[in-house]
Formats: sequence, C-alpha cells, structure tokens
Amino acid sequence: MDNDTKTLILRASFMSKLKTITSVSPADLGYSMPAEWEKHEATWLGWPHNPTDWPDKLDTIRWVYGEMVRKISPGESVRILVRNKEEETLARRYLARAGVNLKKIQFIVHPTNRGWTRDSGPIFVRRKHATRNIQRSTSNTAIVHFHFNAWAKYPDWQKDRRVPETAARLLRKRLFNAEHGGKDFVIEGGGIEVNGRGTLLTTEECYLHPKVQVRNPGLGRKEINETLKQYLGVTNVLWLLNGPVGDDTHGHIDDICRFVNRKTVVLIKETNRKDINYRPLAENWERIRDLRLEDGDRPEVVALPMPAPLHFDGYRLPASYANFYICNAAVLVPTFNDPNDRIALGILGDLFKDRPVVGIHAVDLVLGFGTLHCLTQQQPA
Repeated sequence: MDNDTKTLILRASFMSKLKTITSVSPADLGYSMPAEWEKHEATWLGWPHNPTDWPDKLDTIRWVYGEMVRKISPGESVRILVRNKEEETLARRYLARAGVNLKKIQFIVHPTNRGWTRDSGPIFVRRKHATRNIQRSTSNTAIVHFHFNAWAKYPDWQKDRRVPETAARLLRKRLFNAEHGGKDFVIEGGGIEVNGRGTLLTTEECYLHPKVQVRNPGLGRKEINETLKQYLGVTNVLWLLNGPVGDDTHGHIDDICRFVNRKTVVLIKETNRKDINYRPLAENWERIRDLRLEDGDRPEVVALPMPAPLHFDGYRLPASYANFYICNAAVLVPTFNDPNDRIALGILGDLFKDRPVVGIHAVDLVLGFGTLHCLTQQQPA
C-alpha cells in the first residue's frame, strides 16, 4: 500500500475476532470520559453520502466538510469514514480543493448509513495511572460500545452501529459492551456532556420520555444513572429538561447546554416570549439553579442566545449555537446568517482563551437536523 495515501482499510487478516469486555465496567478499571477541551489525538468524521439527510444540498455539504477539516487538521489528525475507495477518491478531491493538508487525513473504509459520527462513532474513555514519586501520569484509552439505533426513530442503523467495533480493531483498543441487566444499553454521544471531573449532563426529554424515541425500554432515572457511571466513569449525573423544537433526536444536550470548563456551562436562552421555544428552554434555566457539580458547587451558567427561527419545507430546524465543537486548534461554532452570530461568537470567545473561536456557516448543515458537534467525535490523546 502506498504510505502517502494513509488509507486505513480493514483487510481480512485484520478482522480477527474482537474481544468485547462485558464482565467488568470501565469505571471498575479506572476509566472515565475526558472533557472535550482536553487534548485530542484525532477527530472522527463520516463523509456525507445520504441524500435524505440534506435534500438537494449534498454537494454543498461536502464543501462545508472541507472547511471543517481545514480548521481541525492543523491541530490533530482527522479520521474520515468512507463507504468505499471510490468515495475516498471523491473526498480527497473536495478536501484538496478546500486547501486541506491531506497528510493529516486518514481514510477508513467502513460503510455507514449516515454521517452523524457524534452519535454512532466511538466514544472514548481514558485511564490514568498515578506513578509513584513522579508528578505525572500515564494514560491509555478504550472505547465503549453504546449500540446506536438511529435515535430509536429510523430503521437503518445496522452499518452505523458497527463503527465502534471497527474503531476498536483499527486502533487495537479495548471495547467495552455497554449493557444493563444483560441487555444492550443505548445512548448517543450528542446526548451526554461531561466536564472531565465527574459530572455528566443529559436531558429527561431524550432518555426518560416514556413514549417518544425510547432507547432503553423499562429503564428509569436510577438505572440510567448507574449505567452511565459504570461506563463513563462519572460520579454525578445532572438532568435538564427539554431541547429546542425541531430536534430530530428528541432532546440531545449538545443543542442545549455545554461545559466550557469544569465549572462553567453555556445554556441556550430564548428571549422572545412568543417563540415556541421560550417556555421549554426557560424550564431548563429554572432546573439548573438546583443542580450541583461533583464537588457540591453550583455551576457558573452563561446565557447563549438563539438565532431567529429557521424553517425548511415547513419544519422548524434545531439551529443552536450550543452545537459547537472544541478541537485542539480552534472552537468551531455554527453560524446562521443571523445578527446573534456575532453575539454568540463573542460570548464563546470570552470563555475560550486558549484557542481561537471560529464561525462555520451552518444554514445548510442544519437541514440535516444537526451541525458541527453532531458530525464530529473526538479521540482523546
């Protein structure tokens, strides 16, 4: 194989039987999920190919990917899932014309249903071992398989569900099988948010609704809390209430509330009392007053505005500035040709002092009911 291509193909000799760990949890072995702002080895993406995700816009979306990769790749590798070699060739052409340094890109041939890698991609945990008499630590990483099922909404998820297995084989990582009571446990990366110190945020709308898009039938708050603690190494699970109208995932936290450091969150706020989102989002502000971090402190809460409503074909789209992505080289923030773009970028710029905050045009991306954070998944160093 030509070394310059850096193409990672899963050949038959490499597809040996993968050992999935079920007898012990990541927390038992000292693993936990790092915060997104901690150093990455790579960002994972899935090359866009499903035309139903972006009706009549697929070619435009490929150019948006080019801009995303151009901003991410100076600080870390980018691992891109492609369905076949033909799609890799197509992706290379778009990325090269966008000015991407292809030496920083690794293509992984793995057929997918869609490209929402935040939810179907590998969720990494990291273990730190204290070393005696030395003021540092060494660490290694593993992957937790959370059994993506297309948000308990769509029938085509079988290819996407196998992405964590592919990643574990490729990287030769431990793969933990998330389960509760002997059954596969389902969450998505966009449904959880951690501060890397023991606290996890999620929403009742997404994982506790009794009838709509039920991921884990029969499990309540207590069981879900226990399972998240076992597989993500957290000690403190906080529940907000609702996401914005139009969210295809039914309440993912990454459109609502995000940690920007271990004690500070940004929380979206709708100020127009006539907007359909006003009351549901206001309820999150009421709830967060009572929440406490892992050390008992109140989180510092910073308001992040909402853009004006965006619609497509009669549907309200879940446009949110909270769907930003923190990579090594920058913080990428979705923008919507809206006056509040400048305000949101300014707020986040004041909060992230260690890397530039960069706007990425997302009016076309959000036609797929998600933007930058939904498409990316970090692999910690």
